[in-house]
Order: sequence, then C-alpha cells, then structure tokens
Amino acid sequence: MSFNPTGTPNPYAAYPPAPAVAPVRRSRAVGPLLMIATIAMGLMAGLFFAYDISVMPGLARTDDRTYVDAMQNFNALIDGNGLFGMIFIGALLAAAVAAFLEHRQGRRGAALWIGAAAALYLVALMITFSVNIPLNNELAAAGDPAKITDFSIVEKFKGTWETSNIVRTLVCTAALGFLARALVLHGRGAGATGSATMRPHGV
Repeated sequence: MSFNPTGTPNPYAAYPPAPAVAPVRRSRAVGPLLMIATIAMGLMAGLFFAYDISVMPGLARTDDRTYVDAMQNFNALIDGNGLFGMIFIGALLAAAVAAFLEHRQGRRGAALWIGAAAALYLVALMITFSVNIPLNNELAAAGDPAKITDFSIVEKFKGTWETSNIVRTLVCTAALGFLARALVLHGRGAGATGSATMRPHGV
C-alpha cells in the first residue's frame, strides 16, 4: 500500500486501473434485413388479402368456365414472375437471418419477435405447398377450359383454396405485426448503442 503526499493511506493504490469496456460490435446488415423482411411480408399479406376481398369474390360471380380460365392465367403469371419468387422466399430468409443476427448481438427481445414472424410465415408456406399449389396444379392439368366437362375443381377452389388463402392472409398479417414490433425494438437498441460512450469499469 502506498501513501499520498499528505501521509494518508490510499486504499486503491494497490489496484491497477480496470481497462475500459469495449463496445459490442453491431452488424450493420440487421437493419436493412429487417426492413426487407417487413416490406416483403407486407407485400405477401397484401397479395393474399387482395385475393380474399376482390379476386375470389369476383370470380364467384362468373360461370365455372370463366373461373377456371381466369385462375389458370393468374397462376401462370405468378409462377413465371421472378420478382414474386424473390419476395415469396426472401421474406423468410431475410427474417431468419435478421433474427439470428439480433440474437447474436444480444437483442433478445427483437430476435424473439422476428423469429416468431418467421415461424408464422413458415406456416403460410406450408399451407401454400400442401394445399394451394396442389389445387393449382390440378387446375392446370384440367387443360383448356373450353374442353372441360367436369368442373368439380371449381368447388374445391371455392371451399378449400379460398379458406386456406384466408388463413394465409391472417398468418402473414400477424407476422407483419411482429416484424413491426421488432423494428421498434431494433431502433431503440440501435439508438442506445449509438449514444453510449466508453466508460471505465466500475464507474
């Protein structure tokens, strides 16, 4: 133990100063990824919602032949659209990566909301691949609407396809809300990180 010039013992002189705490490195990719996931999720929810409130009710007012012809054309246009494919899969990928990075950087709250959104969207994808796409394929296999004699597929669409699409709309809308909440939490965390200064340990 050393003494100061006045002769009074200094109890802290024997301990070396603690090093400054280094700030946690934050990935700059999280914000853009989260924004991409949110926009993509909003677009998917909007697409499904448009079918619920306009496309399918409008087709229900037509005859069966027109119904089949229109749905075949809708499906062909969507299947051949590269931008749709990017949004359709990109919503899940962007959300999953953003959730991983948020968790890795210690933002557990935001990561939880993003992960929940990704899980909900995965449910929507499972519905799409197990219900909607098989019915779309069956409709395409029916061939030229002018030559179809059995229109039982229309009743499947009016029942199963339309119901599953409503579920997809609800699931994607909930996922969009979760991502919006994650954006708020991410913004708060980024603001706190940006305003923090390096301080000696224990002060």
